[in-house]
This record gives sequence, C-alpha cells and structure tokens, in this order.
Amino acid sequence: MKYIKLIFFFALLGYTTGIMAQRRTTKPVVAKYKPPKLFTSIGEYRDTVTIPAKDAANVIGLPLKITDAKKNPYTVSSYNFVYRQVVVTEDESYGGKLSLTTAIKSSLFKTTPLPAIWLNAVRESPHPGEEYIFFDVIAKDAQGRVMYAPNLKLILK
Repeated sequence: MKYIKLIFFFALLGYTTGIMAQRRTTKPVVAKYKPPKLFTSIGEYRDTVTIPAKDAANVIGLPLKITDAKKNPYTVSSYNFVYRQVVVTEDESYGGKLSLTTAIKSSLFKTTPLPAIWLNAVRESPHPGEEYIFFDVIAKDAQGRVMYAPNLKLILK
C-alpha cells in the first residue's frame, strides 16, 4: 500500500509538472491588407447613371460584375437590390385626385443576375423616374478576402 501511494504521488507530480511546463502560444500575426478600389457595373453602366427606359429591361437581366482598377474580376457574394417604382395613387381627401408617387421593392440576393420572378416584375413596364439600386455589395477576391464594393444606381429617363 505504501508503494501504491508513492507511485500515485509521483504520477500526480509528473502530470502537474507537464501542465505547468506548457508554453503560452502567441496569436499569429495577420498581415495588413489594403483592399483595392473596386467598381460595380452591370452591362456597360457603373456608378450612378441615367439610362433610357427602353434599355432598362435588357440591362437589368445582365449579371452584376465587380472589378478593380486592373480589371481583375471579383466574385459577388451578396447584394441588396431596390426597385423604386413610379405608381399612381388616389387621394381621397382631394376628391379622388390621382397623383404619382413611388413604391419600393427590395430584397437581399446571393446570386447574379436577379431571379426570374424579380426580372419579370421589374421588366413589366419601365417608366422614367424609376430607379434600380444595387447596394451593400459584398465581393470576394481569389484568396477569399471579403470586401464591400460601391453602390450602383440606375435612373430611368
């Protein structure tokens, strides 16, 4: 019994010494990365532009593209799309007078181009004054780094 206690004592001593002898690990140093200036485009349009209403139906069905100044492509991870539609409303307080106003339809998308159901809704009847806005565009480079791309706003004339 005496030897069992002695063996147990040395085993416990060896175990605790092993725990105390472990080294502290340091956090890996992450290299700083300065993201390049990105450009968001659809078809031949980028930034905020005014386009003819007749061209809007064709342009909106094209894929969203992200590039940098060197024309390197980036993958679109997700984006929000807003369709600001011109609609007619009836104001009952003025005897049923009709007036123009806007309605907003918006959603988050993870694929480009827009899904067919959205394309059908947007292409129904484009009117001057309507807007297509792509915002909170998130892009990934070839190494998997995630970054924001600028917004894209198309105003119909």
